Amino acid sequence: MDDTPTLPFIDAARVRRSLPYPALIDALHEAFCEPAVAPQRHAHALPGASSLLLMPAWQPEAQIGVKLVTVMPDNRERALPTVHALYVLLDAVTGAPLALMDGEALTLRRTAAVSALASRRLSREDSRTLLVVGSGRLAPEMAVAHCAARAIERVLVWGRDPARVASAMQRMRDAGLPPQATVEAADALAAACVQADIICCATTSAEPLVTAQAVKPGVHVDLVGGFRPHMREADDALMLAASLFVDTREGALAEAGDLVQPLAAGLLRKEALRADLSALLRGEHPGRRSADEITLFKSVGTAVADLGAARLVWRSVQG
Repeated sequence: MDDTPTLPFIDAARVRRSLPYPALIDALHEAFCEPAVAPQRHAHALPGASSLLLMPAWQPEAQIGVKLVTVMPDNRERALPTVHALYVLLDAVTGAPLALMDGEALTLRRTAAVSALASRRLSREDSRTLLVVGSGRLAPEMAVAHCAARAIERVLVWGRDPARVASAMQRMRDAGLPPQATVEAADALAAACVQADIICCATTSAEPLVTAQAVKPGVHVDLVGGFRPHMREADDALMLAASLFVDTREGALAEAGDLVQPLAAGLLRKEALRADLSALLRGEHPGRRSADEITLFKSVGTAVADLGAARLVWRSVQG
């Protein structure tokens, strides 16, 4: 009889249950402050316009993790998701595999939690109105995560398709917004921006959506989309006016269109980046310095966050 242990697969529902935002935000704070190795992601072209992405990270004497992502644009014609993701967690000492996890659920949760973690250092403590720009799969996660970081009382949602906005609003309610937080659709983006204390953008826009002219002093801007050099969510004036922070310097400077484009145009210098998230959390930069300061956090994703989230899932499963 084969007595080899079965490698557990942790499905999307279990991943989500294992990653409540308050606990996940704290776990990611720990992950960003601990020594970890996260090589630049590997991108491999597949036939057609498809690609395979590999995102490894490890912490010595702890765990190794690798996220495997396939991007298959032709899946739209097959009525299938264009992105699939799987996470592999291994023991860093023995190399033995510990678990396979649903990579998409892990990515959605850790992406939102990273933004909320940055917000705890960069947004005003009295922030009460959150504007979510975008109505895709990330929108509900971003709303719930930001509400875990600040006592949000009002959530505004803006998107180009009213039906998708309505769906996103319902998914926010279903995802567990706090009882005091109302949710409403924003008809005009500029008018919504001027009301917001925190603006979270999670889109695939190639044109700037949030402008310096539309935001008020003291706002915190969280840019989650724009993960390719041709994408933009904030205009040049806002990038120049804000105090800029990133999840990782290497990733943001290589991939974030909101940084790549003004840098290439000579409008912005790399020195304008105040700190990455690790430095911010370790206290190497104080974060927000005044009530009127405009802060901006740009993330493109890092394997350190994947590993931190996967370790929390594994601890939950182990009991």
